[in-house]
Amino acid sequence: MDLSYILNELGEERENYFNAVAPPIIQSSNFTFKTVADFRKALADEYYATLYSRGNNPTVDILRKKLAALDGAEDALVFGSGIASIAVPILALLNQGDHVVSVAKPYSWTIKLFERLLPKFGITTTFVDGTNTENFAKSIQSNTKLIYLESPNTFTYELQDLPAVAALAKSKGILTMIDNSYCSPINQQPYKMGIDLVAQSATKFIGGHSDVVAGVVTGSKTIIKKIFDAEFLNIGGNISPMNAWLLIRGLRTLPLRLQRICDSTKKVVDYLAAHPKIERVIFPFHPSFKQYELAKKQMQDAGGLFSIVLKAKTLDEVEKFCNSLKHFFLAVSWGGHESLVIPAIVGVQPKDFDAANENHRLVRIYIGLEDPDYLIADLKQALEK
Repeated sequence: MDLSYILNELGEERENYFNAVAPPIIQSSNFTFKTVADFRKALADEYYATLYSRGNNPTVDILRKKLAALDGAEDALVFGSGIASIAVPILALLNQGDHVVSVAKPYSWTIKLFERLLPKFGITTTFVDGTNTENFAKSIQSNTKLIYLESPNTFTYELQDLPAVAALAKSKGILTMIDNSYCSPINQQPYKMGIDLVAQSATKFIGGHSDVVAGVVTGSKTIIKKIFDAEFLNIGGNISPMNAWLLIRGLRTLPLRLQRICDSTKKVVDYLAAHPKIERVIFPFHPSFKQYELAKKQMQDAGGLFSIVLKAKTLDEVEKFCNSLKHFFLAVSWGGHESLVIPAIVGVQPKDFDAANENHRLVRIYIGLEDPDYLIADLKQALEK
């Protein structure tokens, strides 16, 4: 399916809303029926009906069709946050006594899901180094029902060989799920590589303007309907029509924004990689990256997020660099128009700082839509302080 068609036409039956270019925001909680028979049919299977906006909503449905098509999947569900798009499907598909094999160092709230919430339901998790597919194979137990991936992750960017892990899982009858937030569907399509469920934070690149929090999961109609019929409706983690409309707006410019961000990132990375105060740059599309060849094989492009390791001897040096930046905001997240930084030491107490620990000198940088030379000049002055 052509990308331009997906972003600008798919799901948009304009003749149904006065031929308006932009779709309407159907800000309604409830929907009516002309006959009892129609009402009964909707109640019997809400997946195929517009009954109540906790389930389906016409504005959200437009977005679902577009997001599924972008991943090359059959269907999608949209949630009120990125972590909801991970937690709700896992709760829907796993049962007491099941086991998960997860890649090490996923998103922080995913770690909390595996370590705090799932054990309450008798579900256990084994974390493995996902850079070697054999580590997944060695950790599979008789009750393993899910292999969870995040490729790349979003601080040190380790990759997993997605087709290899998918083949392993299918040979054992195990579901696979990935957090694809780093890449977005533009730069990586895990579903086409055999991964069963693809989740991502739509807050990031899809929204693109730092004004909406949302998540999406895509997959086969069979699996998506199973999630919808159970925990999706029961937990009520759906997105509002207004936020769905904002994401539709964000999709219109997604390829253009990502291309700009990817191009700018490479220019900034090249500058920092040659700077004498930088020990190393960690970026999947830089030749120095350990899994560079796999990144080029699996991903169409990379951009936005990368990390640097400062040649710093003290906590003050790390903080001084971050505090001296004038045009990068200190903040979590990424994917918006604004450039950001987050030093790893923000989660470390000053008394625990250890210069010998590379992670304590690591700073994650996100490149937004600003001119790259403007950002390089800011980085230059901060490094000279």
